[in-house]
Amino acid sequence: MVAIVSTVAYLGLEARSVDVQCNLVAGLPAFVMVGLADKAVAESRERVRGAIAAIGLALPPKRITVNMSPADLPKEGSHYDLAVALALLGAMGIVDAETLSGYVVVGELGLDGRIAPSPGVLLAALHAAETGRGLICPAAQGAEAAWAGNIEVVAAHDLIGLLNHLKGDQLLAAPAPGDVEAAAHGPDLRQVKGQETAKRALEIAAAGGHNLLFVGPPGAGKSLMAACLPGILPPLDAAEALEVSMVQSVAGTLAGGRLTRTRPFRAPHHSASMAALTGGGLKVRPGEVSMAHLGVLFLDELPEFQRAVLDSLRQPLETGTVSVARANAHVTFPARVKPAMHVH
Repeated sequence: MVAIVSTVAYLGLEARSVDVQCNLVAGLPAFVMVGLADKAVAESRERVRGAIAAIGLALPPKRITVNMSPADLPKEGSHYDLAVALALLGAMGIVDAETLSGYVVVGELGLDGRIAPSPGVLLAALHAAETGRGLICPAAQGAEAAWAGNIEVVAAHDLIGLLNHLKGDQLLAAPAPGDVEAAAHGPDLRQVKGQETAKRALEIAAAGGHNLLFVGPPGAGKSLMAACLPGILPPLDAAEALEVSMVQSVAGTLAGGRLTRTRPFRAPHHSASMAALTGGGLKVRPGEVSMAHLGVLFLDELPEFQRAVLDSLRQPLETGTVSVARANAHVTFPARVKPAMHVH
């Protein structure tokens, strides 16, 4: 019997469908995973084995094959653990495979059976809503997933609680959407004494969405006025707050499922690399220009930045997006920012 559980792979702010297929056949006992999985996914075998043992079950003495389809799509991260475990339990007959077909599953497993948070749950929830299915996710991220709208969200603390819910023995309460944080109060223009011309320039830049370059001697208040810029920008509307939260979800910085109406303010150090500013890395993550999406990117001591790093900002500032091309991935992140730059 082949059990199939749906999950997702993240490419930028896009969630692509992935089917986790599990098959049990007679032969020498083995646990094999195929489907272009990275090290974190391959190690899920031991986490799944430990989690299943923690609920009092043993793996059958058969050849266990787990395939992640499509097989040519790179699979990265630990959020596949729960889908692999449920597919295996479905193949063992512990869970009804038909019940599992109505959900998208994400979550990392601990050896004691607990379900740990993983980045990108909001994207998975939006994908589940688009495909007309529910979402199974960690309890700590249920409030985040609930922002996706009118979908069934099953947020479980551990594997045994999730199995009881799927069998109808002990239903889990549906999570409520996280709180919307009030606009944070940062530096205020009232703290700046004098500099009326600079304040006027700041207001014009905020009203028109312009870029801004501060030039002046040390101690003139350039950094303080740049930090005041988010405070005179209008708060994020509902659609913009969701966009910003999607970037934060992928980056793993969306705490407690709380959305914010405050515009981001990012101030990377002048030693930041190109990958840190535009995004990249072995597992492609959004950079500072994307973390500042719909907010302010403050480049303090602009001449100290590497020239190649500054040149890499030209395309994001022109198009509002940044495309990160790597050997194993090609992803696009949003990057509509209001740059504020400071030079002496």
